[in-house]
Amino acid sequence: MFKLQGTVKVLHPTVQVSEKFSKREFVVTESSGMYPQDILFQLTQDKCALLDGYNVNDGVEVSFNLRGREWTSPQGEVKYFNSLEAWRIDRLGTANTGMPASGPSAMNLAPVTAASAEMTVEKEDDDLPF
Repeated sequence: MFKLQGTVKVLHPTVQVSEKFSKREFVVTESSGMYPQDILFQLTQDKCALLDGYNVNDGVEVSFNLRGREWTSPQGEVKYFNSLEAWRIDRLGTANTGMPASGPSAMNLAPVTAASAEMTVEKEDDDLPF
């Protein structure tokens, strides 16, 4: 399992390859290094719907597996192909912090009351190991 963070650059529609197989491709630009990299990912079958609700320029974290396969051409030449099979997509700002991508809301900005502060102090004095 691998993870990559970046910005959505391209969103392709779902393609019905055969009666039993569908796929959807998308590109994420990873720019943490000196040179930005455009990485092509693929979703298959029911995972194609994971991109619904995402737009170009959205910050995402993609969880994916590296897949490889062998193919023999009609001329007998053997070739190898790799694909990045995405299986989870999270918006940056929500996956790690639990906070919506739009920022904090009034619900999670409530001031700490004296009673809740006292409860916190009592818990700190507790000698339980967990």
